[in-house]
Amino acid sequence: MRTRIKELRARYDLTQEDLARKVGVRRETILFIEKGKYNPSLKLAYNIAKALQTTIDELFIFEDEDS
Repeated sequence: MRTRIKELRARYDLTQEDLARKVGVRRETILFIEKGKYNPSLKLAYNIAKALQTTIDELFIFEDEDS
């Protein structure tokens, strides 16, 4: 799974720390999600999407593992 978190953070001039504070997690959690090393819970994905004024579908790109 890839994300557009970094791209959208830049649009709103937010650091990883800023976004982490908005959604109630540690900065490292945002880092790991951005790098694809951690898949967030649905609630966290929703909160991140809301904080970045987008939808979960726009924020996360699900890739077919068979490709």
